[in-house]
Amino acid sequence: MTDLTYPEVGASRTDPLPAGYQHLVRSVRVGEGEEVFARVADGVMRWRIHELAGLRPLADADRAAVGATFVSRLGVGPFRLSVPCRVVWAVEEETLAGYAFGTRRGHPETGEECFRVRRDDDGGVWYELRAFSRPVSWYARLGGPFTGWLQRTVTDRYVAAARTLARGDR
Repeated sequence: MTDLTYPEVGASRTDPLPAGYQHLVRSVRVGEGEEVFARVADGVMRWRIHELAGLRPLADADRAAVGATFVSRLGVGPFRLSVPCRVVWAVEEETLAGYAFGTRRGHPETGEECFRVRRDDDGGVWYELRAFSRPVSWYARLGGPFTGWLQRTVTDRYVAAARTLARGDR
């Protein structure tokens, strides 16, 4: 995994997130029960969360697994942004599923983002996103507040996608 652009590989899995980065932590209850958990977990592990959020991931694996690479694409034509990533950890258990990707060379930021779904003891299903990042490309640094707004907007789209998966709409 030498093509990753940051040293704290795997740090999105636990607290605290590493210093020196912007942090994003979001946890949203999307439903309840084993079937809802299974639908959302499958959607997370099969890249559907990205597709439903409006990104167009190109992955070298059907499911997220350690070492899998993918490129998320956002935008159209000459305004298309491609962001290369690699899965740095993954988990699929009875009540927890998810993974984190790390940024690879060519990504406009450096850091890690974790997508996971968990079912609590009461049956509640939670979609969780944890990230630490900082801009590395000139245009991400120049973007300043716009870059933060874009990350929050994409996060809102991920949450909406998790809710769609929970309902079984797609």
